[in-house]
Amino acid sequence: MSRRSYGHTAPMPRVPAASAPDPPRERKWWHPPRRTGGGRWLRAFGLTGVVLVGAWLGLLIVGNVRAPVGPMDTTMALRPSLSGGTKVDVSPLGALTLDSHVAPVRLDVDVDQLDPGRAQALVDHPERLSGLQDEVARDVERGTLDLAVRSCVAVVTGATALGLAVYRRPRPALAAGGLALTLLAACGVSAWATWNPKSVLEPKFSGLLSSAPSVVGNARSIVTDFDVYQQELARLVTNVTKLYDVASTLPAYQPDPSTIRVLHVSDIHLNPAAWKIIGSLVDQYKVDVIVDSGDTMDHGTSAEKGFLDPVKDLGVPYVWVRGNHDSRATQRYLEGIRNAHVLDEGEAETIAGVRFAGTGDPQFTPDRSQATGGDAAERLAGARLASALRDQKAKGTPVDIAVAHEPVAAAGTDGTVPLVLCGHLHTQGTKILPLGTRLRREGSTGGSGLRAVEGQYPAPIEASVLYLDRDTRRLQAWDAIKLGGLGRTTAEVSRHLVKH
Repeated sequence: MSRRSYGHTAPMPRVPAASAPDPPRERKWWHPPRRTGGGRWLRAFGLTGVVLVGAWLGLLIVGNVRAPVGPMDTTMALRPSLSGGTKVDVSPLGALTLDSHVAPVRLDVDVDQLDPGRAQALVDHPERLSGLQDEVARDVERGTLDLAVRSCVAVVTGATALGLAVYRRPRPALAAGGLALTLLAACGVSAWATWNPKSVLEPKFSGLLSSAPSVVGNARSIVTDFDVYQQELARLVTNVTKLYDVASTLPAYQPDPSTIRVLHVSDIHLNPAAWKIIGSLVDQYKVDVIVDSGDTMDHGTSAEKGFLDPVKDLGVPYVWVRGNHDSRATQRYLEGIRNAHVLDEGEAETIAGVRFAGTGDPQFTPDRSQATGGDAAERLAGARLASALRDQKAKGTPVDIAVAHEPVAAAGTDGTVPLVLCGHLHTQGTKILPLGTRLRREGSTGGSGLRAVEGQYPAPIEASVLYLDRDTRRLQAWDAIKLGGLGRTTAEVSRHLVKH
């Protein structure tokens, strides 16, 4: 029997086969990248750079303090520096540099102007000058305190602001500000630990040469009158006040009568400009006597003799010894000039209250026909000079200053005289010899003469003013003077005290 289909039969729904469960997925943990040592150092250097730049910008923008100091208006500021110290800018006369401390910050004091009212009050009431030191000390104390507070705010603000601009997050920005404050505190501790209260006694002046004596001050007064830094700073401010007194004119410099001033020159080498410089120094420093330690000439010829004629117009005694470029003919010509005192073979003479003895150089090097004796000849000349010095002491007329041209000969006088002067090397220098004699070597007051154009830079013109006690005739201090060489107009004066 056949089956019939009526209509359409619905298909049976498919039952999906049961799928196997997925295998459990392995859980993956995230590991942050390992920080290498180089990355940490790089971030540390970056943060340090942000701190230093931000602190410097803060000091530069808001780290200044305007403070009245006595009759003057000043601006005080801290500035980054590798050597530290203090710089006092006395515009337009020049600047004083003081080795006051060793720290990576320098104290800058700019003398802006002299307050007319306060200055006139001092003129009208001179008795107030006696209290000027105390007033200046109080003003400086207030000014430095304000500067310390403002500097702290400036470095923190500058470092934090720059840190925020660079990192754009508050945490590293605050870290930069805190580090900046820590660095400034460390600088303050370093400055305090290395503070030199006597630094004002040995200033270095750069600027107009005519103002140097008044700014640097008087050696005798500074040595005897001041014991602490505040008093010394008061004296410095008083000297600067004198400079600004009498509307734009430099004051007359009044020398201390208790000092003898000796101008030491050497190695002029036929530079005619040297005579004008020497004359200016004689006037500015009220020099009592000039000592020339030789090589005034270049070849010692007869044609050069007229170069010595300005000696008679200098107005003070001129003590001279022969150098290796000065001939015997040069020496005889100078002996005929008034004011000139030629010393040779240990000859001694009292001049301007000081007893000198000296000897000429045993060698004359421009004469190529004769062999030179070298250091052996210089040592022999030094021994002869020392013998003459001992003879003077035995006679009861001890010599105060010995003079020779060559340092080797000068060193032979060790133990026989307190001070010996020389030249020859065209550089300034001083040292204490083994037996206690101080050897002071002068540079070239002629800027090495024609040799000034041989090198890449012109040689400086150098001289020194020596301050002697009038009673003991012992060296108290000296001012080392250095002028820019050929074509330059700079002047630098640095004060040095004798350490007893």
